[in-house]
Amino acid sequence: MSMLTAKKPTRPAARAAGRPLPELIFGDLWEYDPAPETADPKLKARYDLFIGGRFTAPASGKYFDSINPANETKLAEIAHANAADVDAAYQAAKKAHDNVWGRMPGRERAKYIYRIARLLQDRAREFAVAETMDGGKPIKESRDFDVPMCAAHFFYHAGWADKLDYVAPGRRVAPLGVVGQVIPWNFPLLMLAWKLAPALAMGNTIVIKPAETTSITALKLAEIFQDAGLPAGVVNIVTGFGDTGAAVMGHPIAAKVAFTGSTEVGKIIMRSLAGTDKKMTMELGGKAANIVFDDAPIDQAVEGIVNGIFFNQGHVCCAGSRLLVQETVAAEVLAKLKNRIRVLRIGDPLDKNTDIGAINSKEQLGTIERLVAIGVKDGATMFQPPCKLPSKGYYFRPTIFSGVSMSHRIAREEIFGPVLSVLTFRTVDEAVEKANNTAYGLSAGVWTDKGTRILKMSTELKAGVVWANTYNKFDPTSPFGGYKESGFGREGGRQGLLDYCKLI
Repeated sequence: MSMLTAKKPTRPAARAAGRPLPELIFGDLWEYDPAPETADPKLKARYDLFIGGRFTAPASGKYFDSINPANETKLAEIAHANAADVDAAYQAAKKAHDNVWGRMPGRERAKYIYRIARLLQDRAREFAVAETMDGGKPIKESRDFDVPMCAAHFFYHAGWADKLDYVAPGRRVAPLGVVGQVIPWNFPLLMLAWKLAPALAMGNTIVIKPAETTSITALKLAEIFQDAGLPAGVVNIVTGFGDTGAAVMGHPIAAKVAFTGSTEVGKIIMRSLAGTDKKMTMELGGKAANIVFDDAPIDQAVEGIVNGIFFNQGHVCCAGSRLLVQETVAAEVLAKLKNRIRVLRIGDPLDKNTDIGAINSKEQLGTIERLVAIGVKDGATMFQPPCKLPSKGYYFRPTIFSGVSMSHRIAREEIFGPVLSVLTFRTVDEAVEKANNTAYGLSAGVWTDKGTRILKMSTELKAGVVWANTYNKFDPTSPFGGYKESGFGREGGRQGLLDYCKLI
């Protein structure tokens, strides 16, 4: 194995002299043997719609291919629902709400939701592999975060189902009725739980559309609904493209719609529903600021930065894609970041050694490539580690831009890829001003040794979630949501439950 060598001067001498740390020069790293996850994902060749408790062929007879982004192979055929299918799903949901689910005592609903969580735990490895194959994220993320957190959301909300008298002290709550939901491709299974679990606990029934590129785990979860004995029509899953989503959002039976996706599509939905009495919650885009002060634990911060933007391929709307570093430590942080991403492993998402998997789709890869080219053209300094990408599939190297200002498009637009823009600041006020200088307001991170500074930043940052000395940590008990063009409403915790009920 090649040894790590460093440019002169030595790192201790550079640190003592107050000069930037030298970058490490990496030779050939010892290659790990492949460690593929071998669990059988139990995929079907074709998936139909899930309406009224059973799988149903689409009225149009049309199907589309679900592609594995890691190798561009076809995984399965997915049904394309049209307006007639969506209407059938809403009719089934309304019947289930009026006759069964809406009338059922909370303690009985809780039994079904608990059962779903336990059955998902029983098939956790199978679901993790299916999630990775369909979406491209590394297996260790699907296995260690997505599937366990999905089960945790069902467990948590099952616990609330018989305690709804305590959700809003002094008030009584009642279900809204039928809820229409649309979720994106970045967390297909987890977003499904975020949407379904609170709605079910409150006594609502649901029509939900997953993203067209990541529909498989949603339809596999429908198999669990059947195994759990969930009454027919309580959850209905319709798959397809934008036309299907529009039919779900605009159906007259829906008492509420919940959407997670891009700000542009969210605005279209809001305009289309203006003047109706539908309740809405929107979790939209983000351009989160991860702020590192000069007293921060630098090595810990570097790991948090990498976790916030690279380990998830930047495929989260709360990704810390803007790094704000205090000038006195900017050179050190940047050098450590470059050294860190040099050893990230990019490749087969099913390999447990992989840190960065595949980009979700060819279209998304094209968007990332276009915005990175704009960053270079605008004069930012780009760094990408030398690494060999797989010959097949949709992959992109982790990328760091330094010398970025707020006028650069890469600092303003959501890229949804493993691309980090580094900006600097001198004072706390400047950090707050730059962090808030965005149309978005979903999340932020603060790295500092001072508790008072954390409290000050948490009150002044216009973000729905502010992490302190960590990043991308989630819990079913904590509400998540944004401000400004990042949407409105909350998911998770007591606040998320309140968005799925009417107060009496």
